[in-house]
Amino acid sequence: MNTYPSARDLWAGFLHLLYPELCVACGNDLPHANTCFCMQCSAKLAPSDMHRSPDNEFVTRLWGRLPLENGAAAYYFTRNSPIRRAIHHLKYKNKPDIGQMLGRQFGRKLIQNPYYQKLDAIVPVPLHPRKERLRGYNQSAMFALGLSEALDIPMFQRAMTRHAFTETQTRKKRMERFDNVGTVFSVVQPEKIAGKHLLLVDDVLTTGATLEVCGQKLLEIPGTRLTCVTMAIATQ
Repeated sequence: MNTYPSARDLWAGFLHLLYPELCVACGNDLPHANTCFCMQCSAKLAPSDMHRSPDNEFVTRLWGRLPLENGAAAYYFTRNSPIRRAIHHLKYKNKPDIGQMLGRQFGRKLIQNPYYQKLDAIVPVPLHPRKERLRGYNQSAMFALGLSEALDIPMFQRAMTRHAFTETQTRKKRMERFDNVGTVFSVVQPEKIAGKHLLLVDDVLTTGATLEVCGQKLLEIPGTRLTCVTMAIATQ
């Protein structure tokens, strides 16, 4: 039995020395390439494992508001969790690669589950064009891009548009959030998504108002079915 490392392993090790993979929360070196968090941060995470069951907290939060095939969040979003720091860096510290890394990691989990093996396309929740220009990217689209790579299905980044620049949703109650986003989304590429099982992607599920409105718009297109995932779900 050959115990020597292969040329591929040696090359990967060399690249890691030149361009080390860093923890998306604290910036420390990662133990291996198939993870997003260092060992210290991993110990503080709260993975949800919702993707393992069709009846979970994610689906329940949207029950009666949005007919989902399935739904899941990768992590619980708590005050001191590394996932909170990672998403903050993604959104406000010009770190789009964090979204892709989280998407690839979650996608590798989803593809092992039969509930997520019959998806046709991914649609990220859109940012208003002005906000996207200011930030430089859409954080949900970065997460969707990683999912697209892992699941090997296309991402339709421009299938929807956000045509009003709304206030931040962070401190709003559910009905305030719904009023704030209720008229601002529209589908601009209905021919691309008609008849497809869509994976709608956002960063954090809080009240669910944004996913609810976007999902309703997508389900108006004939033949569409809907599954939703997010990087995290806020605890209530």
